[in-house]
Amino acid sequence: MVRKFSKVLALVLVLVFGLSACSGGSTGPQQTSGTGGDEKFTIKICWNTSDNEADPYAIAAREFKKAAEEKSEGRITVELYPNEQLGKERDVLEGMSMGTIDMSVMTNAPISGFVPQFQVLDLPFIFQDRAQAYEVLDGPLGKELLELLKSKNIIGLGFAEGGFRQMINNVRAVNQPSDVEGVKYRVMENPVYIGMFKYLGSNPTPMSWGETFTAVQQKTIDGLEIPIPVIHQNKYYEVCKYLSLTNHTYSPLVMMISKSTWDKLPSDLQSVVQESVTIAVTNQRKKNAENEAALLEDLKAKGMEINEVANLGAFKEKVTPLYLEFEDEIGKELLDKFL
Repeated sequence: MVRKFSKVLALVLVLVFGLSACSGGSTGPQQTSGTGGDEKFTIKICWNTSDNEADPYAIAAREFKKAAEEKSEGRITVELYPNEQLGKERDVLEGMSMGTIDMSVMTNAPISGFVPQFQVLDLPFIFQDRAQAYEVLDGPLGKELLELLKSKNIIGLGFAEGGFRQMINNVRAVNQPSDVEGVKYRVMENPVYIGMFKYLGSNPTPMSWGETFTAVQQKTIDGLEIPIPVIHQNKYYEVCKYLSLTNHTYSPLVMMISKSTWDKLPSDLQSVVQESVTIAVTNQRKKNAENEAALLEDLKAKGMEINEVANLGAFKEKVTPLYLEFEDEIGKELLDKFL
């Protein structure tokens, strides 16, 4: 009887230790199968707007998914999580920093709350046009900014495009700075945006993205500032009358990955991820620029009153003191390089 029990016990111990050796769980990219060079990983990428073919965030995420899955020959699977499914922007940043969220496409402003130097990209009228923005963001200055994310355990991979931000509201068209005065604009929870609209005489109201549409609809706020594709894809033409092409801020979308997730990938797949982001950025920028002209026409057809702003210099003059206000946080040397 004792001998029989010993055999059973030995069998149980073999099974337990065997299972233990195979079970090693992981956060970050989930290893689904394989050993050595055959590992397969799942990367979850999230963003806060809709999953729509013309949404700039969605285009960036989908272009990355396509490139990463093709270039890894199936070793990487990318799962898409739009519409704040994994949390609001600050939650996502904290999650990536702690290693509980893999990857994100995020507009620049929330990142500035984690890395103050990113505020330089939020300064109004810092870029004249798209071509200049691409040159700077893809060059040494862009790389210098992305390197700063490492201090928060996040790897910056590249800058996709949200586009130039425009003002929409239900009070009046904006043609000169005085047209902004007294209008209650939703702004991102970012001191540069709050300061910009204060200098223009607005009553800026910081608010999370998920609450904004309802706030406009219920007239809690008068309007907001936002890129053209995001206006269209989130149906702001249903609740806002005036669209003024102020081009006040160029909005990059930062593509970034948790350092915890990055470190779990073998070096060849790290290269695949970086290369896939580069491809995604190039394709997304092209599609976003092509979309804008068609979207503007459709917004007009849907009833928005659209006007170009002739004298942007008057707006820039009003907000120029903001540059000095943030010189210490951004760093004089970095600010001077951008200016």
